[in-house]
Amino acid sequence: MQFATPLIPARLFRRYKRFLADCSLEDRTEVVAHCANPGSMMGLAEPGTKIWLEPNDDPKKKLKYGWRLVDHENGHFTGVDTSVPNRALKAALLAHEVPGLKYDLVRPEVKYGENSRIDFLLSGQGPDTYVEVKSVTLSRQPGLAEFPDSVTARGTKHLVELAEMVRQGHRAVMLYLVQRTDCADLTLAGDIDGTYVAAFHAARAVGVEVMAFDCAISPAGVNVRRPVRFVDPV
Repeated sequence: MQFATPLIPARLFRRYKRFLADCSLEDRTEVVAHCANPGSMMGLAEPGTKIWLEPNDDPKKKLKYGWRLVDHENGHFTGVDTSVPNRALKAALLAHEVPGLKYDLVRPEVKYGENSRIDFLLSGQGPDTYVEVKSVTLSRQPGLAEFPDSVTARGTKHLVELAEMVRQGHRAVMLYLVQRTDCADLTLAGDIDGTYVAAFHAARAVGVEVMAFDCAISPAGVNVRRPVRFVDPV
């Protein structure tokens, strides 16, 4: 998935009201960027952090910049836009590039459960496959990514609904896309949301599958890359 507009570097002043970020461009122009991330962004929103913004000239948008990446300035990046994983995964699914998920028909945002939409409904061979995608950006130990970075009642609800799809005879997959280039392993952060972890164990016990992939990330774009090792949470 390539970014629609070339990204430009900036420095973060502050993130506030969850979806807003004050930034300084290289020429010291101060701008407000949209932050498409409802999580805590723990460790990613420190003042002075180098970031990458996507400019736009859409008259329908109030803000002319979107915050897309954190640049760790050591060759590694983190993608902070939670809409990007679905776009990147859709491209990979359509190209039949995701191991274990090569289907003829890929349908995004299909209604299911109780007032929910599954990220992807895959069909064409065997039972229908329901795929829920989560963006992973938290890392508190070198090389280890964690999900979630804040309490996620919505994420817990999705696990319950995936489990119900399995009970109805379908295939269900919880897919974590690690939007960091510095992590080879993934686990769940039970100290942050124990309820989510309990729902995860219950869902996997009835047959919900777990997949985890990392991404190739640069100011040019974000692409699904390879599987990462899932470390079972305690």
